Amino acid sequence: MKGKIIGALVGVWLLNIPGFFLGLIAGHFYDSLQRLTRGHFVHLSAEQRAAIQHSYFETTFKLLGYLAKADGHVSKAEVSHTEELMSRMGLSAAQRQEAIQLFKQGSAEGFSLSATLIQFNQICGKQPRLKQTLLSYLITLAMADGNVDAQERNALLEIANGLGIPSFVFEQLLSMIQAQASFHQQGGSYGGTRESTAGNLDKAYQALGVEASASDTEIKKAYRKLISENHPDKLIGQGMPEEMIKLATERSQEISSAYELIQKSRGS
Repeated sequence: MKGKIIGALVGVWLLNIPGFFLGLIAGHFYDSLQRLTRGHFVHLSAEQRAAIQHSYFETTFKLLGYLAKADGHVSKAEVSHTEELMSRMGLSAAQRQEAIQLFKQGSAEGFSLSATLIQFNQICGKQPRLKQTLLSYLITLAMADGNVDAQERNALLEIANGLGIPSFVFEQLLSMIQAQASFHQQGGSYGGTRESTAGNLDKAYQALGVEASASDTEIKKAYRKLISENHPDKLIGQGMPEEMIKLATERSQEISSAYELIQKSRGS
């Protein structure tokens, strides 16, 4: 609205009445751009929000099961990680039981990945941030045993393609999350030898998706973008179940730790 008012006033000042309408149109596009930049893609009704939350929850645990079975069997590490995930989400007993059943469906013979992704895209397709966070959670599960093997990588790439996420975006996301997970495992500790500190710093740049040669401005821009993408208010606004917001918050903390290390190394 502010853009429309300013545009109309400038138009009147420059071109009188015709300028008023031209300025109003320009202001409308400015307001639309600002809404997109802030992540407000569409306004959700209560019914739409409930449908998205249900679809996101259902799809997440089905795909976790599918991914766990990608190498032919579900490992104890993958089961433990899924159980840990449910605990971190603070699921109720009923939600936990539902999640287990969905996980089993995804890992069962005859599970249709394409049908699941088509349904998810139909309900959540207008919320692109939800697609990326969903893929992020799946990558995290694949790393439960400390390694993403070839079968898991192929399954993740297949899921990414089904979500409409380009391969190069998937590769960058995988690299970033691997670095962020390493940061999490180290508990944010920057001590140790010069070699270990240098290794932490390399992973910090990787966690933000930037090169070590990037300028301070470029690094700050990348950091702010990642924090914005994982901001709880924006994710809730797009329909993410509140139980899963905790996971996005944890990722934000890892990103902040990486950024703080880079700043410290640069004397900022």
